[in-house]
Parts: sequence; C-alpha cells; structure tokens
Amino acid sequence: MNGFDLQREEGVSRGARALVVYPDQAHGGPRDSEARLDEAKGLAEAIGITVVDKAAVRVRAPRPATLFGSGQVADIALRARALDAELVIVDGALTPVQQRNLETETKAKVIDRTGLILEIFGERAASAEGRLQVELAHLDYQAGRLVRSWTHLERQRGGFGFLGGPGETQIEADRRLIRDRMAKIRRELSQVVRTRGLHRDRRKRAPWPVIALVGYTNAGKSTLFNRMTGADVMAEDLLFATLDPTMREVALPGLSKAILSDTVGFVSDLPTQLVAAFRATLEEVTSADLIVHVRDIAHPDSDAQAEDVESVLADLGVRGEGAAPSIEAWNKLDLLDPEHRTARQAEAARRDDVALISALTGEGVEAFASAIAARLTTGNRTRRVAVDSGDGATLAWLHQNGDVLSQRDGDGVVHLAVRLSDADWARFRRR
Repeated sequence: MNGFDLQREEGVSRGARALVVYPDQAHGGPRDSEARLDEAKGLAEAIGITVVDKAAVRVRAPRPATLFGSGQVADIALRARALDAELVIVDGALTPVQQRNLETETKAKVIDRTGLILEIFGERAASAEGRLQVELAHLDYQAGRLVRSWTHLERQRGGFGFLGGPGETQIEADRRLIRDRMAKIRRELSQVVRTRGLHRDRRKRAPWPVIALVGYTNAGKSTLFNRMTGADVMAEDLLFATLDPTMREVALPGLSKAILSDTVGFVSDLPTQLVAAFRATLEEVTSADLIVHVRDIAHPDSDAQAEDVESVLADLGVRGEGAAPSIEAWNKLDLLDPEHRTARQAEAARRDDVALISALTGEGVEAFASAIAARLTTGNRTRRVAVDSGDGATLAWLHQNGDVLSQRDGDGVVHLAVRLSDADWARFRRR
C-alpha cells in the first residue's frame, strides 16, 4: 500500500481454501440464499480463492459479539477444520469485534463481504485513478480495524484494550498516517475529476452521442461491448472483470458514429467505501446521451439485481426528470430453457424499452443496435440551415449526424433541410 506499510490481516492469498457462509437474516430481502452463496463463491474465485464448501446459516437475532449464535459458530468452526479451510468468508458485514471473535473461535482467517470485494478491486484496478479509488476505499475500511491489525502490540500488554497501554501511541500514529494519506488521495482524485470534466466538455462539443453500459457485475456488459465495437476488453465469467471505464467508437444504423462506454459492474451490498470512491468513475454515466442497463435475464436473482442497479443509478441522479433516456438489454437469452424464453419474450413484447439479446452468440444484437439508434434519434426535427459552400467540414458534419432531406446551392451558400435531434442541434450551434 502506498504511503506506509500496515499489517493487513484481512489480506488473502491466491489458492487459499475457503468456507463461504451466508448469514441468512429474517427480512433479508427478495434474494435467493443459494443464488447469494453462488455469487459469494464467484467473488472468492475471482481472486483465485478455492471455495471448498458453502452454507447458508439462518440468523434470527444477530449477536453483537459474533453475529451468529454460539452453536452456529461452533458448527462453522467444526466444518472449517474438517475441510482444512484456512479462510472463512462471511457474505455479510462484520464489525471489527465480530471479525476478531470469529477468528478466535474458528482458528481461521475471517473476512467479510466488504473485505472480499476490496481485495478484488485492489487486484483488478488498472488505471492510476482506479488504484487511488481502491486505496482510498481500503484505508477507510481499515481505519476502523486498526485495533485488530496491530496484533503484535497485544503481546506488550497481554491482552486487548490498549487504553493507557504502550500500544495506544502507535495506533494513534497510524490513524494519523491513514488520515493524511486519505487526504492526499482525495486531492489527487479531485484533480482527476477536473481533468475528466474537461474531457467530457470536449466530448459534448464533439458530434457523437455517448452510450453508457451499466448493469450488475457479470451481466455480460463487456461481452456486449466487445461484440458491438470489435474491441478485446477483458470479458470473462468473473465478477468484476471490468473496473476501469473503457470507451470505443461504434457504428449504429443511421448514425455515422457513437461512443460506447463500458463501466464497472454493480453488486448488492456494495461497500459504502467503494460507492463513494467510484462515484467519480460513474460520473461518465451521468453525462451519457443514452443509458443501457444490461441484465443477466437467466439469473435467478435477475429482478433483485436490477433493483440494486436502479438504486445506484438513482443515487447518481440519472433517473427522474431531465435524465438521459434508457433501454434494457436482457442478456444471456441463450441460457434460457424454451419455457422461460417464451415467457421473457412475451414480457419484453409488452414493453418498448427492452431488447432480448445474447451478447455471446450475437442473437438479437443487430435489432438491439437499431433500437439504440432509434432512441438516440427520437425527437429529431427538420432544421433549415445555410452554410458557406467553402465550409466542407460543417457540410460533412451535417451529413454524418443528420438526415439531409434537401440541399440547394446558390451564391456561395448551401441551403439545407436536415433532420437533427435537439442534442445534435445544440452541438451544431456550438460549432
């Protein structure tokens, strides 16, 4: 970690054997516990952890000390030892005290969902900004766990607590180091945001609309991005395969060019530290001309995942009055059995904002591209303009970005009737 070296007990190693435990709490929402366990297993495997077993444990009354009841903790410890699991992943939020006590009882390293996702982001972030965002998120998370991180200080007093003990000064010093480092990262990120804002302003003056792909992690955004742009963005069956936003040109029916943006995937219970840290990255979504919500329609929790995504979009302010139009791409059509496929087709037929596709096989992608183009050109109106006949660049721009209905030359001026959207008309006037 930049700035200083802190003992990270929640750090994990590739190849570690892990037991995944999902605390299935009453009124925990619409999610299927088995689907949630599969997702947690996928998160672990995304960074090379070997999941040897997974189990849902019903939690009716969360215990402040351990989250689970004493009998449940004993069962988890027994199972971990029987499977030779060196790591227990709790697919939920743990307080520092709960984490420490579970480690004591299970004799294994314990990490919670936040720690696991932070590990993935730390390994995957490729850009300088992405690495800064991850480090900021991790420092925020780690700051509350300093007491358990500096375990070598316990031996100085023979126990926990630190109040008045020799370890207190060191902990406060490290907290100050964390605060200073976080302040420095925030300054660096604010500069990045300003720079991106300038780039975004330049794109707004450019003639091409921006389409942002959003969706739950592993919904197939990158596969769709690659198919539509011919790019080779990492697209694997892994959660959080894409962290840093990628932008490429894409040709659409009736549009000479558009910009397609692939963004970080969302996930349920995304750590608050990461929501704040990646808000800057997701600002690309707020300036898009069209938002495409890619859904894994074959997933058992597809509807709940969609709700998670919509919640984040609402937090970003890209829903409601004045927001960019959106369309849903119901992906992984190839994984549906005939009965569910028919049902989804009937459901999609009742809506005008849904396209059924398989980004993997290409089924429906061509019709989807046409639907995107139609959305971007909705509201086009006929504008009458006069352009100097020597201004070839402007004439070319109008032909590329509008539907030229008529063109007449006279006295060194070209008179055109051209259909343009309000956004393109604004771009034209800025020229």
